[in-house]
Amino acid sequence: MSAVGVGTADEKLRDLLLAHIHDVPDYPEPGVMFKDITPLLADAKAFAALTDALAGLCEKYGATKVVGLEARGFILGAPAAVRAGLGFVPVRKAGKLPGATLAQAYSLEYGTAEIEMHADAVGAGDRVLVIDDVLATGGTAEASLRLIRRAGAEVAGVVVLMELGFLPGRARLAEALDGAPLEALITV
Repeated sequence: MSAVGVGTADEKLRDLLLAHIHDVPDYPEPGVMFKDITPLLADAKAFAALTDALAGLCEKYGATKVVGLEARGFILGAPAAVRAGLGFVPVRKAGKLPGATLAQAYSLEYGTAEIEMHADAVGAGDRVLVIDDVLATGGTAEASLRLIRRAGAEVAGVVVLMELGFLPGRARLAEALDGAPLEALITV
C-alpha cells in the first residue's frame, strides 16, 4: 500500500490522462457518453507521458514493429514507435493504401467492414504490438491480429489508452490474442 499522497507511477499516469480526457454527452448520438482525447493530445506534458508509457510497453513486450489502427491509433502509435526506435505500420480502412495489401473483413453490429495493411509491412521475425485509443467491441483489433498473423508475424500484444469495460471487446479478443497480452492504461 502506498503512503498517503504518494501514488504509484501507474496511478499518477492514469490521473494525468483522465484529467485530460473529457466526457461529451450525447455524441455521436443521444445516450452515448463520448470520451474525447483531443484535450490530452493538445497538452504536451500529458501527450509526452502517454507516449513514454506506450513506448515502455513496446519494450516490455519485445515489439519490433507497431501497428496503429485508423485513425487515432496512428496518432498514438507513431510517436510511441519512434520513441521506442521501432517501425510503424498503419492499418487502414479498405481502399486507402496504394500497392499490394492484405485485407481482413470483420463483423459490425449491422454489417461488415474491412481493414488493410501493406502486404510486406510485417513478416516472419516481427513481433507486432497493436496500439489504439479505445477498445470497445474489439472488431477492428481482432481483424488486425488476424492480418498480422496472416502476414507471418507474431502478435506481441494489444495496448489501448482506454478500455470501455462495459462493452465486450476484451472477451471478443481473447481467442484472437492466443495468449498475447491486452493492456489498457485506463478502464472506464
